[in-house]
Amino acid sequence: MSAVRSLRKLSRAALLGATPRDSLPDAIEHVAKVHRAHHPRADLRPLRRAYMLAESSHRGQMRKSGEPYITHPLAVTLLLAQLGAETTTLTASLLHDTVEDTAVTLEQVRGEFGDQVCYLVDGVTKLEKVDHGSAAEPETFRKMLVATGNDVRVMSIKLADRLHNMRTLGVMRREKQVRIAQVTRDVLIPLAERLGIQALKSELEDLVFAVLHPEEHAATRELIQERHTRPDPLTAFASRVRRTLREAGIAAQVLIRPRHTVSVHRLRLKRGQLGDCDFARLLVLVDEDADCYAVLGELHTCFAPLVSEFKDFIAAPKFNLYQSLHTAIADEDGDVAEVLVRTRRMHRVAETGVIALGDPHATAEVPDPAEPDGGGAAPADGAGERTDPTRPGWLSRLLEWQSHASDPNTFWQELRDELAQDLEITVYCAAPGGEGPAGGALPLPAGATCVDAAYARLGEAAHRCIGARVNGRLVALTTVLRDGDALQLFLEPGHGSPSGPAPEWLEHVRTPAARLAIRGWLAAPGRADPDPHESAADTGRDAPRREHAAAASEAPQGERRPPHHGERGEHRGARHPEHRPARHTPQDARQNAAHPTVEHGEQPVEYGENIPVVPGHPGTPVRLARCCTPVPTDAVTGFPVRGGAVTVHRESCRSVARMASAGRLTLPVRWEQGDAGCRVTLRAEAFGRPHLLADLTETIAAEGASVVSADVEPPSEQRVRHTYTLQLPDAAGLPALMRAMRQVPGVYDVNRSVRRTAAN
Repeated sequence: MSAVRSLRKLSRAALLGATPRDSLPDAIEHVAKVHRAHHPRADLRPLRRAYMLAESSHRGQMRKSGEPYITHPLAVTLLLAQLGAETTTLTASLLHDTVEDTAVTLEQVRGEFGDQVCYLVDGVTKLEKVDHGSAAEPETFRKMLVATGNDVRVMSIKLADRLHNMRTLGVMRREKQVRIAQVTRDVLIPLAERLGIQALKSELEDLVFAVLHPEEHAATRELIQERHTRPDPLTAFASRVRRTLREAGIAAQVLIRPRHTVSVHRLRLKRGQLGDCDFARLLVLVDEDADCYAVLGELHTCFAPLVSEFKDFIAAPKFNLYQSLHTAIADEDGDVAEVLVRTRRMHRVAETGVIALGDPHATAEVPDPAEPDGGGAAPADGAGERTDPTRPGWLSRLLEWQSHASDPNTFWQELRDELAQDLEITVYCAAPGGEGPAGGALPLPAGATCVDAAYARLGEAAHRCIGARVNGRLVALTTVLRDGDALQLFLEPGHGSPSGPAPEWLEHVRTPAARLAIRGWLAAPGRADPDPHESAADTGRDAPRREHAAAASEAPQGERRPPHHGERGEHRGARHPEHRPARHTPQDARQNAAHPTVEHGEQPVEYGENIPVVPGHPGTPVRLARCCTPVPTDAVTGFPVRGGAVTVHRESCRSVARMASAGRLTLPVRWEQGDAGCRVTLRAEAFGRPHLLADLTETIAAEGASVVSADVEPPSEQRVRHTYTLQLPDAAGLPALMRAMRQVPGVYDVNRSVRRTAAN
């Protein structure tokens, strides 16, 4: 009834005669008073001019309720004034329907009120159905969202406009009420939530609930009214909290904050039955951030806290700017009260969200928006460049993908799906090819996967994505990310056509940008699966299309599962057709013939002039064990074997511990490096792709090493393992060689090969 009475007062005021030139019309006197309460030094002259233009333009137009049309822009402007909107927003809200419904043009608005007001009015002006047909509504929202990307005040005006229309929806036909309520539920309420404008969001939720679920709404309202017939236990609870904080010397305001209808309904569904303390919460307001934690300490000391209910949104604010401490405490009678603790500034932002930030184009530092004259602009950094919290990650993502959704129906459906995700996470994504996983913050909707992150960070370049690491562990591309994860993406080389995404990726992505990009790739002419008889090792094109779910359980780096070799540690896998280095050279054959295979599967290899020696045993044949292929500077030990030879192992080799525990004799060994360099076996772990073997061997050659033998295992779950025996001119070049191999696209690990040996 209060809304109806206010509407009638505005209607009567709007019909009053002309006013003196420099005074405010009676119809906006109340708006001006509310506005001045938030902005004492505001210039009210633009409001007067805007009202005069709007009233004269809408004169003679009536709303379905029978009220003069001017009452609608007046009511919308009053709503925004109550939320603390600055003068430019209020001026535009008075004019927001003039271009759409009257003869006023955008050029007139720009000439009279400037570019900003014109931009805001244009942003909320609907597109004509005569020009766009059934696409008018989705295209109007697209236009509005694009405008919001540059100035969030566009959406503030639209939300206030929809709230007033929902308040007066009763005069519409039932089917139109339902249609408007559904769009409000699916699009505008989520937008209000994301922009942090809880004051508008809560009332919109209640109005939509009444239209779409009238019986449940009536039952919940009856439950609330029945509760009001009994004494409220939170009154005594609040008094005890005030006394506790006063005795602790903490200046605080303690309020009882009733839950709105939908909040009560949701809580009842969650708990089944509501107690007397469940219909409201305690709100504690303080001056400084530190006071919030002081309040929390006193409450948890003097009452019994429910630890599971504690949440700290001050240290980790929500994605919509919301900050507060949440807790629940119980008294000696077992009554439990939920408590919100925040500063007054946090409270204003929690209620009005981006509206509290004022003009998004301002660059000057401003006072606290909780102060009477605050809120005129948003903070800026030291260079005068505004740090814009009104352009959050979800809005940037939305603006990006909408540009690729040319079909209005696709845009409309993707928009609803995007807004249905009511949480946001932040991951830290390194640039592909970076040395480590740390990188720039990347906001994503909750439930997003590595594929979503790839397209959000790289755009269509994500078609080349072949793998990912999360928090240092290799994972499947379809792995769901969590807040705070460190992500590293791996891409195939930039030359040539990318292997492209798999159709299965569509089942795992959450963001419209990823869906649209993948669908666009798959729908392009000529996209066909490779010949099923073509070797995956030769092309790697099957790799991105294979779901590697087992990767999530990959062993930590440095402890990866060795290949499934036989007792001799040799697996003759697929070889790349472009480069087929011999597995064993003639020199290997001669050495193997001269020195038979040793026990435990060790294959001896002599290294020409670069041989270790056993002190005190000159001329003793010394061989390097193939299980660990030690190189100069490695700590080594020797074991005598048949024929009077000594086999040398790295001291960290597993065979050393096993043979020593079995009582085998050990001999000291030292290095005497000659001119022939050294030989070493390296294992490269990589994601399968075309030309990987050629790129690796080219890199090896560029580092001055030569390939003695190479082995390429068949791809497994998108991954492939290459094992190389290499001859280096100098062991000191080994670290640089391994670094260079790791930088080859697709390679995620290179380590010294440690082969399995047979059991005794």
